[in-house]
Formats: sequence, C-alpha cells, structure tokens
Amino acid sequence: MDATAVAAPAETPAPDTGAPLRLTAQAVAQVKLVCQQQGFVGHHLSVRVVPSGCSGFSYDLNVIKDARPGDLVWEQDGVKVATDAQSARSLRGTEVDYVTNLQGAGFKFTNPNAKSSCGCGSSFNT
Repeated sequence: MDATAVAAPAETPAPDTGAPLRLTAQAVAQVKLVCQQQGFVGHHLSVRVVPSGCSGFSYDLNVIKDARPGDLVWEQDGVKVATDAQSARSLRGTEVDYVTNLQGAGFKFTNPNAKSSCGCGSSFNT
C-alpha cells in the first residue's frame, strides 16, 4: 500500500479516542475493499513506523492475518488495526486518509508528531 507522510501543525491533532491513530471514512472504505478483493476478510491492518528514507522514518502498511504478540489492537468501523507500542508513540494523534489526485492514489498520513518530512513525502522525522 502506498503511504505519504505529511507533517501537521501541532494545534490540529486528530481527536483522541484512545487509539494512536484514526482512519478517515475513505481510508476505512479502501482497506475494506482491498481486504475483500484479496480474500483477507477478518485480517488486520498493520500500521508501523520503521526506520527508512532520507528523513529517518516511514510508515509501513500491511494486511496481516494475526496481530503480533504485544501489539496494540483496536477496531474502527469494522477494520481491525494493529501496531506495536513504539510505533504507537510516534502515531499518537495521526489521521490516515485515502486520497486520489492527479499523481495517483494512496494513503496519506497527517501526523502531529512529525517535525519535518522529506521532499518526496515518503519519510518524516520526529
């Protein structure tokens, strides 16, 4: 899944629901569509922050059958989401959207913890 990092102003965090991140309706619909098309019904959306890119970190999105031991797991609008504790700290307040524009389509992260992102938008720094 394609992901784009976006630094967001600290004064506009996603609402705190106890989950480290929130999916928009468009993101939920896209995850459900991909899971249905690929036969991954009942699987989890794994969202992790991994060392990568010119700014230091990037987002790793995967569909997995089972969460890893110790993962934080929650459900939003019928989508099971999993992340590890370290990623959860970097993702706190993040909104994940699915956008379509002239450059293509993909998941867009608006992360209030990101201090900067690279020019290509695929990595960030906290």
